[in-house]
Amino acid sequence: MRSSSHVLPLGVLTALLLSQVCSGIKWLALSHTPASLHINHTQHCKLLPGMVSSQAQLCRSNLELMQTIIQAAREVKKTCQKTFSDMRWNCSSIDIPVDAPKYRPDLDRGTREAAFVYALSAATISHTIARACTSGDLRICSCGPIPAEILEPGYRWGGCADNLHYGLMMGTKFSDAPMKMKRAGSHANKLMHLHNSEVGRQVLKEALVMKCKCHGVSGSCSIRTCWRGLQDLREIAMDLKTKYLSATKVVHRPTGTRKQLVPKDIDIRPVRENELVYLQSSPDFCSKNDKQGSVGTQDRQCNKTSLGSDSCDLMCCGRGYNPYTEKLVERCHCKYHWCCYVTCKKCERIVERYVCK
Repeated sequence: MRSSSHVLPLGVLTALLLSQVCSGIKWLALSHTPASLHINHTQHCKLLPGMVSSQAQLCRSNLELMQTIIQAAREVKKTCQKTFSDMRWNCSSIDIPVDAPKYRPDLDRGTREAAFVYALSAATISHTIARACTSGDLRICSCGPIPAEILEPGYRWGGCADNLHYGLMMGTKFSDAPMKMKRAGSHANKLMHLHNSEVGRQVLKEALVMKCKCHGVSGSCSIRTCWRGLQDLREIAMDLKTKYLSATKVVHRPTGTRKQLVPKDIDIRPVRENELVYLQSSPDFCSKNDKQGSVGTQDRQCNKTSLGSDSCDLMCCGRGYNPYTEKLVERCHCKYHWCCYVTCKKCERIVERYVCK
């Protein structure tokens, strides 16, 4: 008798086949996973798009982890687009259809933008797993270890530290898996993506800081309970954006007995471990160019009074901009009533916005 269970839709099957030969960040397609799908059976791993065989194996042996990894994929997309919302390249290309064979050229080639996305992806998956251990969302891990460091009087270790060690271990296994396959593209691209992923994890390690909570009579804070916790992903992304802006262009050339990535214009030093690197220069992203992966900035909103990258002059690349008005409805004239509620009126105001020609 033929089994009728777990028949894959054609689009998902196509994505699974394509994922074996395409980008190392194709796992971000997991962000499209329906919220209604609960990963509680090994057969469910076949329904998840964008994974290479070793990632699918990790799924089958760590089912509980997959819901957290799916959440990480959503966080990467959301955080990248928010971080670059004020720039010509706004990370819109990270959101591709689940059955697309590959990313647009801005992320599929070894560009500065790809460097950022790989670094952010590596940091985010480990960050999300580490936080899930702390919150109890993952039963297979718990709080991070109590540091051996002796604190000064009035401070003591306690609370629940983010489990960065477990996050890094499982996050690295999953996110680096595509780059370690034989069919993972050119050797130069593999080296670039592995390097930038490690930069992302290095920034994550530096984001593990001491956090404390006060205890004492009448808020005297005579004792502080402290633990090591990760900074918010938004702060980590901003650190990586700074590295993106100062990234180093590299070439793949023989160094000793093997080929390595070396700075293109600075032959006197090797690539630093804490800098993002890229192989291909990017366009200015002013105009639409499918071959280069540029969607252009036409109809993008700009800030007329800004002097930064979101200014109408820079965002619109000198083409000018069109004004339009928008009516906003806001809460106003709020009053507190004893006890205990607040009433507000609704006020309307007209604001002027600008979009690039």
